[in-house]
Amino acid sequence: MTDNDPEIPEPEISPDDHARLVAELTARWPEHRIGPGTARVQALAELLGDPHRAAPVIHIAGTNGKGSTAAMIDALLRSRGLRTGRFASPHVSDVTERICIDGQPISPGRFAQVWQDVRPYVEMVDRMAIDGIAMTFFEVITGMAFAAFADAPVDVMILEVGLGGA
Repeated sequence: MTDNDPEIPEPEISPDDHARLVAELTARWPEHRIGPGTARVQALAELLGDPHRAAPVIHIAGTNGKGSTAAMIDALLRSRGLRTGRFASPHVSDVTERICIDGQPISPGRFAQVWQDVRPYVEMVDRMAIDGIAMTFFEVITGMAFAAFADAPVDVMILEVGLGGA
């Protein structure tokens, strides 16, 4: 646990290494080449020990306003003393914005650490080739968010519903 814990040093990563990591993740199977579904994310979650069950989840769905609604719910819950994890997409300037704990994006170093923790399991799902397709960028980031939230830990997860309800 490193997020917002002053006793534990934050993992560090150079800007160049962060850029390489983001390029590696975004090069994964593109979402537009698959149909909606949750099989790969479910397989990853199971391998990770079902981190999505570590706290109650608020799903936000709809065409417009998901990000604003998620941010408002996040702020409201934090004002009531709850520790929050918010997963949103797309990001504006950096992929770390997609995974927020207590209203703040995780650091690039923490992002890299979560990827290192999750990567072996992503590779296992890729080898299973569910539907004959490797995990997409969005699916991997979703799994990373669940893992980060369970590790923090958070009291509640706020998720913008994406591909296939994932």
